[in-house]
Amino acid sequence: MKQLILGLLFVATSLTFAQTNNQSQLTIDQIMQGDDFVGYLPENIDWSENNKDIYFSWNPDNDTIRSTYKVNINSKKIEKASFEELKLKMSPSDVSKDGKWSVYDNQGDIFLRDNKTNTLKRLTNTNEYESNPQFSADQTSIIYQQSNNLYKWHLTDGTIEQLTDFKSGNERPERPLSDQDQWLKDDQLKYFNILEKRANEDKAQAYRRAQARFERPETIHIGDKRLFGLDISPDMNYVVYRLFSSSNGKNTVVPDYVTESGYTTDLNTRSKVGGPENGFETWILNLKTSDTYQVKTDNIVGIKDKPNFLKDYAENPSEYKDTYENPRDVTVSNPIFSDDGKTLVNVTSSDNKDRWIMLLNLADGSLKNIDRQHDDAWIGGPGVGWFAESKMGWLTNETIWFMSEKTGYTHLYTANVNTGNKKALTEGNFEILDVKLSNDKKTFYITSNKVSPHEHHFYHLPTKGGKMTQITSKKGGHEVIMSPDETQLAIRYSYANKPWELYVMPNKAGADMVQLTTSTTKAFNTYNWMDPEIINFTATDGASVPATLYKPTAAKKNGAAVIFVHGAGYLQNVHYWWPSYFREYMFHNFLVDNGYTVLAIDFRASAGYGRDWRTAIYRHMGGKDLDDQVDGAKYLVSSHGIDKDRIGIYGGSYGGFITLMALFNAPDTFKSGAALRSVTDWAHYNHGYTSNILNTPVEDPKAYQKSSPLYFAEGFKGHLVMLHGMIDTNVHFQDVVRLSQRLIELKKENWELAVFPLEGHGFVESSSWSDEYRRIYKLFEETLKK
Repeated sequence: MKQLILGLLFVATSLTFAQTNNQSQLTIDQIMQGDDFVGYLPENIDWSENNKDIYFSWNPDNDTIRSTYKVNINSKKIEKASFEELKLKMSPSDVSKDGKWSVYDNQGDIFLRDNKTNTLKRLTNTNEYESNPQFSADQTSIIYQQSNNLYKWHLTDGTIEQLTDFKSGNERPERPLSDQDQWLKDDQLKYFNILEKRANEDKAQAYRRAQARFERPETIHIGDKRLFGLDISPDMNYVVYRLFSSSNGKNTVVPDYVTESGYTTDLNTRSKVGGPENGFETWILNLKTSDTYQVKTDNIVGIKDKPNFLKDYAENPSEYKDTYENPRDVTVSNPIFSDDGKTLVNVTSSDNKDRWIMLLNLADGSLKNIDRQHDDAWIGGPGVGWFAESKMGWLTNETIWFMSEKTGYTHLYTANVNTGNKKALTEGNFEILDVKLSNDKKTFYITSNKVSPHEHHFYHLPTKGGKMTQITSKKGGHEVIMSPDETQLAIRYSYANKPWELYVMPNKAGADMVQLTTSTTKAFNTYNWMDPEIINFTATDGASVPATLYKPTAAKKNGAAVIFVHGAGYLQNVHYWWPSYFREYMFHNFLVDNGYTVLAIDFRASAGYGRDWRTAIYRHMGGKDLDDQVDGAKYLVSSHGIDKDRIGIYGGSYGGFITLMALFNAPDTFKSGAALRSVTDWAHYNHGYTSNILNTPVEDPKAYQKSSPLYFAEGFKGHLVMLHGMIDTNVHFQDVVRLSQRLIELKKENWELAVFPLEGHGFVESSSWSDEYRRIYKLFEETLKK
């Protein structure tokens, strides 16, 4: 292969690999059309308030863009929602305790519905943006936010009261006079009675104006910080607010070369891992006294604990101290209030080694610990943190529920906030993926992979604990959205070779799940898509590694194999539902038609298998995750008769990174590889993702030296094609340019770089997808086939 250098050469090819000789006519150009080939599957599922209609995004007619449709669950009739209907289609922000009223925000205005008469009243119609309406605890008013301040709309008479007055900038204090000027002023007033008289009159006037002035909220100046997250306590005595301060750190720039104007435009993107981080503070405003005070985090248990990895860098281990002099920075979540005003918050350390669930005392800003979860690697897991929102709430005024990964798998717990007693409601080697508390607070609605890591099902669990009752039953994946009255389930269901469709069923075990949509195209339906086999192979260290195996028929088998590496690291690709990597799934069918065996592995770091699987890459990306690819190749050779000298590998993003590590560190295992939008040096990626796994380059340089392909390029001796979008604001084009320069300086051959000027991290255009995968297929054809 020829060496491609940015600016010198773009490989142009219009190859379309249609198969003949009674084989499938599937082509790369077809499968890379994406939704135009598969069909526009239903998305963004939502219920009407009457519990009878389901709204969803769809495009069955292949229109220019998607539209909103609705289906009646009784008649099953599907129709496109009108613009007028969509204007008034709103999900309630809050419902009054007696169920009589519902309040909404829509396009920056507040609406109130009388649920008995079904009449809708528009409360605001302004150019300002009103949002987040909620009923006050006493149900006499609606609290809402406008321009970073809280207001109260009284239900009885419609009057509006401003509750807070936060303003940017600083209060201008009266400038004190110098000693000289003060002497002159005093002397003037002493000897000129008229001046003294007028000064006293001014003071009296000012006093009387102040006494006659209507009561207003006191202005709170927040300086150059930005305010977000306003929450008012049920008794309306306190407001919890958060302040954001920019680090003003250096951000990277991504040039955009192909623009409408014809001029190169610089895209300002993100900082790099280890750079200055933005600051977050949580404050309380006492509405009775107008006092403000910061939430006190300095005395949280373990707040000064150092992470264990720092011991590796201790100059004198015997004198090493495992605590900092100063407390770690933390982020405090939005508060969750109980009916009687108790305040629950989630607190996360900046290094993401600790998560505390705490009670916040609004009167003085102090915190009481309810549960601490520590991880020497990093806090994560469904409903806990990192890639997921922390899920928790109030069950009663004394009991909270929360999710925790402390056993190694995410499970559901309750805790008594007075006694501290905790109870596990679920347990086992499976994960609770999502939780919602029923309206009557008697049942938890749960999504879990209890049946298998490769299936997602919907369950009921009594809030007091007991048996999880499985509601869905079909093998595959279920994305469940309950009707407002919780009697019906709108379900996006799919299987490994059957794309997502919309279904409905009653919210009870054993009920029939009825299909409402048919979205796939005629072209898609004419092909017999594989139901790939899920297998487990044994890794060198004894771990059982899950993978999806695509096998050709004996007549087509060519003895070569391709391993696919999914992206993100923490993502699942081995499962029985329609994959997010659906183009890759179709490409694997195409490869099988052409005689290749394909293996797609849920390597160490993948989601769905618990904490130890997730954190196995801590401080060494390209360690066990790469070993799993190598062991997968060995499995193909020993169990499926694959030629050990004809194995290729490919993947994008994290998968591109692993592809590079495979070709550089295991060159005798992989003959060739295609690395798409690849991280080549983790020190140049973002902070939020990388610092959890590798800490920071300054604090933990050993982790970065072990984990970045750039440092191992000297080991490359196979065949490589790199493919990257030039306006990628996630994994920057700079990554692949730096690696290209490294390969040039090492005088390496048999590598190519294909660039895509109008694509970012996730490709959009079918022409780009087709070009990319034609190159990948050409690579494997030229290097793996005999």
